[in-house]
Amino acid sequence: MRVQALPPHQRTIWWRSAAAAPATTPLAGSGRFDVAVVGAGFTGLTAAWHLARRGARVVLLEAGRIASGASGLNAGFVVPSFAKADPADVIAALGEERGSCLLALVGAGADRVFGTIRDHAIDCDAEQAGWMHVAHSAQMLQALGVRVEAWQRLGRPVRLLDERAARALSGTRHCHGALFDPSGGTLHPLNYAYGLARLAMAAGCVIHENATVRDVQRHGRGWQLQAGGHLLQAEQVLLCTHAAEPGIARRLSRVVLPLRVVQLATRPLAAAVVRRISPQRTPVADTRANLFTYRLDREDRLISGAMPMLGHGAEGRIGPMIARRLQHELQLPEQPPVECVWRGRAAMTTDFLPHLYEFGPGFIGGVGCNGRGIGLTAMLGEVLADAATGRQWDELPVTKASTEPLPLRALAGAATAAAVARARWQDWRQGL
Repeated sequence: MRVQALPPHQRTIWWRSAAAAPATTPLAGSGRFDVAVVGAGFTGLTAAWHLARRGARVVLLEAGRIASGASGLNAGFVVPSFAKADPADVIAALGEERGSCLLALVGAGADRVFGTIRDHAIDCDAEQAGWMHVAHSAQMLQALGVRVEAWQRLGRPVRLLDERAARALSGTRHCHGALFDPSGGTLHPLNYAYGLARLAMAAGCVIHENATVRDVQRHGRGWQLQAGGHLLQAEQVLLCTHAAEPGIARRLSRVVLPLRVVQLATRPLAAAVVRRISPQRTPVADTRANLFTYRLDREDRLISGAMPMLGHGAEGRIGPMIARRLQHELQLPEQPPVECVWRGRAAMTTDFLPHLYEFGPGFIGGVGCNGRGIGLTAMLGEVLADAATGRQWDELPVTKASTEPLPLRALAGAATAAAVARARWQDWRQGL
């Protein structure tokens, strides 16, 4: 079978190297539940686990396979911060009290992920080796310094590395220093999702794969879900589908901007190269508009990614470009051979913050990881569980947003392409 004929999640290095998936239950009839969770990615699995261990009768309905969407297509970085919003931006947008609560939630995400993995012995190649945000210029090092001070005031163990210290941990060409957060790290995202699924099922959650929810209608004081030709009843519904679009997932995807991302895994590197570019196996991202990232997996493959300007045929075009960039930026002796390339979609909110959405009484969605899916979903899933079990909106650290479709959302692809082109031009202009 040709690689391009495979479903997207089966093209990843994670699918090739994953443990056996947990055995789920085929959807074969109707049922009545306290909560129906739609979407078996990190957010949905986490929410279902928290609800089930609190004693709720939970069903989790997944259109494809566990983590076959964004959760299984990402690069496996565990980062305890926002991709775009600085602490000062969050406080300015939400106010001191609400903003501080959200920042505390986000900052705790990586420790929550690795704590869950340790406490429940999830085998997912977890490495809490920290996370580095490398400054590609002296000006950006100053900006990172301001960010470090802001996180430190919030009690986070973040520190600023000077150029010498940063170069000792990273092989990047353009390095003037770095923000270092010791709580970050990496993992195998598919095995992590499988671990969460097993926790949820052990707590009593029923998981149905290949069960696209086509419709949700108000039914008495609860909701009726149509999935796979069957009708299920639930008092509460949690929509955790991010940028996916089959069935009722469109209700959530229309309030976010989809961002195309191509990921690449090289063949394993030589040990000497690994020691030079990542002696402590710390994952790295830099501060350029045309973001450069890299990490190692358990076999010492390099994992990196990029945003394509055009979606059609992106893997074939962008894969070699990512490999060339890895060679250039890490000063590798040769262009690393590519083992596999895959494409996914991230969900971006317009303010780069996570939000909750109320589609009706007890029908709630949550989205907005904005490229920080693993750390943030560990917290967002629990927030959704809290919302489903009676917490008031003003008590939750994640704010509610409008469910109205974003205007001109159809132009998002063109806007993204323009932004990527501009970022590449900025790098070229600066000789980067």
